[in-house]
Amino acid sequence: MRTSTEPRVQTAFRLPESLIWRVKREASKEGISVNRFVERAIAQATELDWPVIPEDYELEDNLSETQCCLGMPSREEIEADSRMAHILGL
Repeated sequence: MRTSTEPRVQTAFRLPESLIWRVKREASKEGISVNRFVERAIAQATELDWPVIPEDYELEDNLSETQCCLGMPSREEIEADSRMAHILGL
C-alpha cells in the first residue's frame, strides 16, 4: 500500500532479462507487485544514510553514562543540530 501522496511518474528501463525474471520471482515470493518491489528496492538504495533509532531507546541514560568519557554533546546541543536530532528521533 502506498502511503505517499507524491505524484507518480511512469518510466521505462532496459534491464537484462535475467534480472527481470529474478525481480518477478522475488516479488512473487513476497506477494507484492513487480512495481512495488522495484519501487521499494530503489527507495531503500537511495535513502539518506541516517540510522533509525528505536523508539524505546533511552537517550538520557545512554548519554549520561558515556558523556564524560566520549565527549558527548549535551541534549541541548543535540537538539540544536538537526541531523543529530533526526538520528536520535528528537
